[in-house]
Amino acid sequence: MAKTLYLGYHLSSANGFEAMGREAISAGANTFAFFTRNPRGGKAKDIDPDDAKALRSMVENAFGPLVAHAPYTLNPCSDKPNVREFAHICMVEDLERMEYLPGNYYNFHPGSHVGQGVDAGITMIVDLLNDIISPSQNTILLLETMSGKGSEIGGTFEELAAILDGVKQKDHIGVCMDTCHVHDAGYDIAGDLDGVLDAFDRIVGLDKLKALHINDSKNPLGSHKDRHACIGEGTLGLDAIGRFINHPALAGLPCILETPNDFEGYKREIQLLRAYDAG
Repeated sequence: MAKTLYLGYHLSSANGFEAMGREAISAGANTFAFFTRNPRGGKAKDIDPDDAKALRSMVENAFGPLVAHAPYTLNPCSDKPNVREFAHICMVEDLERMEYLPGNYYNFHPGSHVGQGVDAGITMIVDLLNDIISPSQNTILLLETMSGKGSEIGGTFEELAAILDGVKQKDHIGVCMDTCHVHDAGYDIAGDLDGVLDAFDRIVGLDKLKALHINDSKNPLGSHKDRHACIGEGTLGLDAIGRFINHPALAGLPCILETPNDFEGYKREIQLLRAYDAG
């Protein structure tokens, strides 16, 4: 029996958890992502426990895991101590807040070493994760695969593996693979998907892959940029993305659209991908 395809998109958390659940259902989604606070940082909105409970009841048994996203401004390996401290404070707060939605994921960008070197950056990221991850928490943190632009860390599977290897609480850390990012980083998921997944399994381990960001790319393979396109309108194309989300090794993982769309656009893309025939 085929496994359920979990598809969703990024929703605004401004109106609360229950409202996000209702919007997702109206779009035909059975998972979704949301920012834990403003994507550019700042103070998080207080959580209403009843609102969180209403969402849990709404999606129980019908949805795949939800994928919260840390603000883009976090940089755990910045060359500035105050920026690293901001990342620490935000992530501690966010993990506490995620306990209102236990059993889900918290995705973040590993950061940029800003000239300090990859090894130094990885050490800072590992130190932060070992400081904030509790063995009793009910959330798994996800390192996002990156495109490798500038001094970004996470543009290679080896860099992700080095971070994972250094984290003590290994049951609480995993990876979210972004189709645009890995394509832009030079991994040919359109022409050699099996080869890319084999490499990921050998270097990182497919058991650590917990979620997927589904985006077409405006850039050619290996461009080391990061510009998302709507599904079928970029250099990856519908067939490559359709094969990706239907690959047996990725079955059952939540697939989050991050394409430049509005509600109707996301609804169309969810329908498009559900109708795709990978056979």
